Parts: sequence; structure tokens; C-alpha cells
Amino acid sequence: MAIKVKWCGIDFGQCLMDPSGLRNYLVIGDVCKELGEPDTTEARVHKYRVLKEKYGSYGAIKEGHRDEILRYVFDSNDRAMEVFSLKEQEYLQLAEGAEEALIYLRDRGIHMAVVAELKKTLGPVGTDIVSRFLVKKGLLPYFEELITPQGRVNLRNGSADMRYKGKTKEEGTLYDELVKDLLARGIKPSEAVMVGDKISTDITPAKKRGFKTIQYVGYINYGVSEADFVISHFRDLKEIIESVTS
Repeated sequence: MAIKVKWCGIDFGQCLMDPSGLRNYLVIGDVCKELGEPDTTEARVHKYRVLKEKYGSYGAIKEGHRDEILRYVFDSNDRAMEVFSLKEQEYLQLAEGAEEALIYLRDRGIHMAVVAELKKTLGPVGTDIVSRFLVKKGLLPYFEELITPQGRVNLRNGSADMRYKGKTKEEGTLYDELVKDLLARGIKPSEAVMVGDKISTDITPAKKRGFKTIQYVGYINYGVSEADFVISHFRDLKEIIESVTS
């Protein structure tokens, strides 16, 4: 049975963004070569693997702990981090079937946002990993906003709503703020759906606040959750989601 919604939030890392094409050794190697330090590649790759052990996945590092990539992997070398940010975009992929699903949702008048655990201070659209990815993949027209613990960015005009500053998905405080915003726009939590892979950040806290939830297991399956639906392919959203007005 399909769910009827007015708003859809989609997680970024290991969900909308598929990192399976990313080869960290190649990316870091490219960075070290450009800096004229190819002999540091092995050591920096090792440091990156240490961070993976600490946070569980490269996606978690990229989305929520980029400050540690700069500080630990690249020894606070801003130029190295700048090159890294550019090089990684060449390898990151859009999840299979995602654009087809986005077109489907847009054509039914469903509002869409990327909801990400971004830790970097927000700047102009295209300067953080999430909006840079949206720009490079031509996805900006589908999304109205980027919602993060650093603020909510209007992707149409670049303005930032700092009421979200310091609020997180895992603690649920980001969803608390989102509920207020959606209600002000005439959208009940039951008319909104959150799509994501992580149970602790995308499913459980959103569901507790009345959102419909869809667990995406196309890249990593984090196990059984209380999600309303589980999908392995973004095209499945076409069978699950309908507009409230349809």
C-alpha cells in the first residue's frame, strides 16, 4: 500500500550518494601527487583507514567528520583538503535509479530536501560536499533545501536558517525543528517521509516524531528497523510514495 505525502527528505551519504566507485587510495594518491608529495600517499591512506575504524564507514567520515580528514589525514594542510574535495567528486556516484525517482516525486508536486549530518560550517551553495555533489550531478532543481546541523540552506536563493545550528539527526533535535517548519507550511509529520540508511539517524528519531520512514539498504544494510518500508533500489520509491493530492 502506498503512502501519501507532501514532503520527502533524503539522506546523503551511502544513500543518495553512492561511494562504491570511490577508491580512497586513488583519491589520496591524486592529492599527494598534486602537492608534489607522492611518497606520503601510503601514510595518509593508513590514517584514513584509522578514521574508518573509528567511525565505521568512509561515508560517515565524509559527511560528518571532514574536519578530521583535514586535521589528521592532511596535517591541517588547507590546500590538500581543497584538492581532496575536488578529486573525490570525480569518483562519487549518484545511487542507481535515484534521478528517476526524483523526477517522479517532483512531477507529483512533492517537496524534497536533502537531510545530512554535515559538520562543516555552511558557506555558499557548492562549497560543501553535499551541495557540491548536487551541483556536479545536476540535482539542484529537484531539491528545495539542504538541512544539516549547521543550518538549513535554501537551495534556490542560498539563504541560511540558523535555527538548525547544533541540532542533530541522532538526538532528534533536528527533526523537532523540522516538524515546526513543516507545520508552518501546512505539512503534518504524517504527510512527510524520511528516506535513509542509518537506523539511529534516519529511521528511529524521525519515526518517533511522526514521520513516515523508508530504510534504504542498497549500499549498506544496518539491520532490522521500525521503518515503514525497506528498499534496495531508489526506483522502488515510485511504488511506495504518492502525493497527498493524487
